[in-house]
Parts: sequence; C-alpha cells; structure tokens
Amino acid sequence: MIQQNTKIRNIAIIAHVDHGKTTLVDALFRQSGFASKENQDRIMDSGAIERERGITINAKNCAIYWRDTKINIIDTPGHADFGGEVERGLSMVDGVILLCDAAEGPLPQTRFVLQKALEKKLAVMVVINKIDRQDARPEEVLNEVYDLLLELSNDENMLEVPVFYANGRAGICSTKLNDPDAHDIFPLLDAVVDHIPAPSYDNEEPFQMLVSDLSYNDYLGRLAVGKIINGSASVNDSLVCINEKGAHIPLRVTRLQVYNGPQLTSASEVEPGDIVVISGIEDVSIGDTICNKDYAKALDRIRVDEPTVSMLFSKNISPLAGRDGKQLTSAKIWERLQKEALRNVSIQVVKNNDDSFTVKGRGEFQMAIIIEQMRREGFELCVGRAKVIFHEDEQGHKTEPVEYLLIDCPEEYSGSVMEKLAKRKAVMNNMTYTENSRVKMEFTIPSRGLIGYRDEFLTDTRGYGIMNSSLRGYEPYKGDFPDRSTGSLVCDRQGDAVAYGIWELEDRGRFFIVPGDPVYEGQVVGERNRDGDLLLNPTRTKKLTNLRASGHDDAVALTPVVKPSLEQAIRFIKDDELVEVTPNAIRMCKKILDSQKRKIMENRGYIPECLQ
Repeated sequence: MIQQNTKIRNIAIIAHVDHGKTTLVDALFRQSGFASKENQDRIMDSGAIERERGITINAKNCAIYWRDTKINIIDTPGHADFGGEVERGLSMVDGVILLCDAAEGPLPQTRFVLQKALEKKLAVMVVINKIDRQDARPEEVLNEVYDLLLELSNDENMLEVPVFYANGRAGICSTKLNDPDAHDIFPLLDAVVDHIPAPSYDNEEPFQMLVSDLSYNDYLGRLAVGKIINGSASVNDSLVCINEKGAHIPLRVTRLQVYNGPQLTSASEVEPGDIVVISGIEDVSIGDTICNKDYAKALDRIRVDEPTVSMLFSKNISPLAGRDGKQLTSAKIWERLQKEALRNVSIQVVKNNDDSFTVKGRGEFQMAIIIEQMRREGFELCVGRAKVIFHEDEQGHKTEPVEYLLIDCPEEYSGSVMEKLAKRKAVMNNMTYTENSRVKMEFTIPSRGLIGYRDEFLTDTRGYGIMNSSLRGYEPYKGDFPDRSTGSLVCDRQGDAVAYGIWELEDRGRFFIVPGDPVYEGQVVGERNRDGDLLLNPTRTKKLTNLRASGHDDAVALTPVVKPSLEQAIRFIKDDELVEVTPNAIRMCKKILDSQKRKIMENRGYIPECLQ
C-alpha cells in the first residue's frame, strides 16, 4: 500500500547562475537555528574553487527542521556546464524552489533546470529573488516565469503555483511585493511543509535506495548517498548493490548517516523517504540500487543528457616537465580522471592509443574546473582545445549540438556582436530594447561557435555585455565558419626570455611572457597580429660594442603583459596547440614542439592521431 512519510520533505533549489541559491540557503540556516554566526555566508560552497569564484560546482545536501518536519535541501549548480549535477540532485527530491532574479528574469539555465523538474513531475514553488535591486522588475519577471511554465508544461494549473518575493541576503520573504510586515523567511518554510508533497513509499516493499551521489571518508571508505525509496535499514544489515550490468554485489552496512544542517550525524536506523549516507561497500557507482538481498529489484537508473564537448588530456610534453608538480605520469592522470568520471555522471573518459585520454563533458568551463582541481592536487598535464561531439541522425546526416544564446549588452555594441555571431552561423530569434539603452538578443548558435568567443565578446562590449547559453539539442550541421583570425608567436629555442628580445619583437603581436620566464622550442609565447604562425627568438640579447652614441643605450620599455588564465588559454589555442598546466604555471605550446618536424608534417599533409 502506498503511504507517505509526512515527517520529511525533500526539495531542490534550482536557478540560473548567480541568482542567489546559496545565499537563500544561508538564510534558511540562520533562521532555522543551524548557522552559529550571523556573518557566516555561503555555507554550502565548501570547496576552495567555489568560494573563490562565487559559484556552485557540485550539488550538495543539507537538512533543517521546521514545524517538526525534516526538510532535506539540495543546493544545485546554476551554470549550464554542470547540468549533470542538477539532474542527479533532482532524482532525490519531490519538489523544487525555482529561484529567479528580479532584474534579469528567466535565463537559459532557468529553462533547462525547470524543464528537467517538470519532466519528473515535481511540485514547483517560485521565488522572485533580489527585489532590493535598483533595476528590479519583479512583476514583469513573474509574468515571464508564468510564460515559461506554460510553455514547458502546457498546463494552466501552473499559474496556481505558490509565488514569493524575497531578498535572500537580508533573509526576507513574503507572498506580497514590498510587504512592510516581512521580517523573516518563515513564510517560505511554511509553504515547503504545506505545498511540497511528502515522499511516498510502499509499506509492503523491502529496502530500496537509489545511489545519487558518492563520497569518500578516510576511515569509512566509499560512501553511497541517496534517497530511500522503500523500506528501512539498520546498521549491520546485509544488503546487495545492483550495478549497471545487473551484477549483485553483497555489502554489510557498517554505518548509517543522515543530514543535520550541513553536517552528517550517525543513525541506528533510517526510514523511507529520507536522504541517507551508507558506508560498507567499495564497488558502487551513481545510479546503482542498494536493496534487500532477498528481494533484489533494481530501480531505474539516473539518466543524464549526453556530453557535447570533448577535450584531449595527456602528460606534460614540455622540456620543463617535472619542475613544479608531483603527479607526472599518464597512469596517475588516468587514475584521477577515472575517479572524476565515477563521481560526475556527466563526464566520460576514453583511453586513446597514443597514451592520451579523451574527456567528454558538457562544456569547456566544466573541463576548466576539472583541470584546475587537478592542478591544485599537484598534477602536471597538457590539454587540447575543446571540440564539439558530432552525431548522425537516422538518415546518416551529420548533426551537431546547438545552443540557445541570450545576449544582454549596451545598444552601441549590438551591431558588432551581431556581425561576429552571424559569421559563426548564429540565427537571431528575438531582439528587445530595454531601459538604460541596453538590448537583449536571443540566438540559436552551434556550440562550436561559442568556443573561444566569450573573451572576444567581452572585448567587443568593453566588459558591459552579459552572455548566457544552454543546450537546445542536436540539429543538422551548419557548415564551416572561420576560426581565430590571428596566428601564434612561437618560440624557436630554449632559454630565458630577455627584455631586449621581447622589445624588438613587440610590433609582431601581443606577448604572454615577461623577461625572465623560461621558454622552449614550440612554446606559444604570444598572439600574432595577423594570420599564420611566426617563429621568433625572445631570448635574444643586445650585441655589446664599444660604441657610445646618443640614443644607442635607451632604456627598454615593454608593454605591460597580462598572462592568460586557464580558461582564456583553453579558448585561445588552435587545434594543433596544447595548454601546459602545472601547479605554478600555465603555458601554451604546439602539439609537435620541433619546428622542423612540424614543417615536414605540413608538407606531407600527414595528420598524427593526436592532432585529429
């Protein structure tokens, strides 16, 4: 018989990036008594990269108590590249809080996460956040949210979903706009208990749990995180894990843990509907089913969208390899990537024949985060340019991923943006003029058209433009379009960069190195100001003579150099180039370092496997 565990509610907070999800969770913690300090913020952003960049990378679980009800909350990422984390988090909940910025309104990732929630038939609550912004337009944004709900669900009942207006940073929420009596976030907590359905279960079924996340503890080993679908479990129970191939792996529960605030606490027994952490099994993957060994029945596995982008990973091929990092070999890189694929359901790793690896994921930013994490762990590696993954339809025609792109920029720069996007096969769907002489433009564009364009977009809009995108699907191949219009400045020998050598070559383009930097043959030391690569020698010193004439000993004044970040380097390189990543440096180089070998390859028209 189907019953409900009314003592529990499971919700996920979903939104576009930087719309205030983590800040809202902070307010829920403070006002429910779990945050010990009033000035404590972004409690759920536990990772160093998350706190530095101000974004959520991994979906995280926590729990609070309200009106004698336990509310399990999942804080999901807002960036499109981490959509797999959103889909994984939605497998554990019965409802969602859709957060929307009162000024920006629904953006591409808002559509993506809401569509996933509606496909799972989850209950929806809408929160219009940041109503304190000077450019806030909450009533218009609410109408845009209603339009989106009707478009995605085709159900007029969606107009009846609970709506709240909030200032997450101040911890204020109300059902009325500009409510003078709003002093706390309690109305939202009341609505979660009243509107979000309690988890259902069959009281005649034995224990079943879907593994939705993995963790690791030095003392307990591998930890399986998931929602209990049916039944209950206790410490020392004998269970089985059913993997993707249908094999039954026996396990004994060594410890049970549940969420209490952002922390975990031990439990002797867990009940249906709760989100729990089980230890006692080493061979487990996301999507597996943990169940009673006498009634082994697998649940539907977690399904996520296919990867759209691939990137080449290899050991560091530079002559400077081994100076900074501790993890240098291909075997160590392969082991680390396998661990990443085990925990991240949207990542796939393939071993190539030439001691390199192909990593497939959702976007170049997701890849950059993985590389940055490996860099901080002491790895040295080389990575290639992000490439889209092409498919074939039923008729055998080539198809490619297409993005839904939203541009918000000053009106004076819109012409330049439209011209650049048109060259990249973008098609404009809508254009709206807003206040403050800004314009919003909606496009559909091939995913490969966005690779390397973000930095160019910021330059074209003088940093005032905002660009957001999300995957729309696969469409017929749009045809070729021009890539980067500039070439690379390539070093032709090993040594240390010299101020005089750089100064003499500054008219060739923009440099990425400063005097004293070690360089080597095949290293990309700058961007040429015209098409085609140029070999040069930045280690050249001034000839010493006995001539002492006016003007011959002028001081060398170099143009200030801004070294590219990891993301900028990944976007800059071409197909025949790599980014060398070490704990202390980011460099770029050719895949074939020797200039003579590169020339021979070009003359013969031979393309090695690593360049394909």
